[in-house]
Amino acid sequence: MTKILVAYFSASAAKVTEKVAERLAETIGADLFEIVPEVPYTAADLRWANPLARCNKEKFGKKDVPSVGKVENFAEYDLIILGFPIWYYSAPNIINTFISGYDTAGKKIAAFATSGGSKIGKTAEKLAPYVSEKAKILDAKLFERDVTPDALRSWVNGLLRQG
Repeated sequence: MTKILVAYFSASAAKVTEKVAERLAETIGADLFEIVPEVPYTAADLRWANPLARCNKEKFGKKDVPSVGKVENFAEYDLIILGFPIWYYSAPNIINTFISGYDTAGKKIAAFATSGGSKIGKTAEKLAPYVSEKAKILDAKLFERDVTPDALRSWVNGLLRQG
């Protein structure tokens, strides 16, 4: 049986990504891990329209963003699903820093994102530099806040069918 981890970062006060991650984990019987930044984001930090906002400085400066805590039994998981709000058609840097901190050789990696209007872009491909060459990146999918359990289940079943 495939053991699945849903690890997510949720930035907004509305916690859209968190709610989708919780629904996903509950629907498929996966373990859930919240990726929490060492330095919490303020509303001003997330104001992407301000070129000096922290989110922009991190993204364009390609800065590592450390998180608190570790997944103790990471080696036990076969499929890692990363969840996050989409930032500039890719994952926030905290996701890259998080996943690069683990040995992902032999793992299947997938991602889902939430967005207020951005597209998924090449999010899956952009994760490649942060995981082992022996990991397999399967897919990245954009979900709305009201995604149904059936849609989530269908997506994960499709992931599991991929070699």
